[in-house]
Amino acid sequence: MVGYDYGMIGKRIRKAREEKGITQEALAESMDVSNAYVSKIERGKTSVNLDNLGKICAVLETSTEYILTGTNTATGNYMRNEIMEMLEGCPPHKIRLIAQVIKPIVEYKG
Repeated sequence: MVGYDYGMIGKRIRKAREEKGITQEALAESMDVSNAYVSKIERGKTSVNLDNLGKICAVLETSTEYILTGTNTATGNYMRNEIMEMLEGCPPHKIRLIAQVIKPIVEYKG
């Protein structure tokens, strides 16, 4: 059984909604749900059922794969996007450590 991080799912929904310039109210209206429900989903306070996930993805023109996992294999940059998402919110000392680890890999000419 796969466990989902509803906090991350909510963050991805909010990010996709904001990128589309859609308000919570407009998303809620298009789904025929309350604004409070959309807010709870985006804050990870409630899970989203498959029907509503489908509606959200249709309105936001994004894939369920991206919303659930943070990856979208339909785009060539899905790994880059996944790495960037992992780095969001990392403290500076962790960013420095990550940079030390990946720099030799990126610079390797093999």
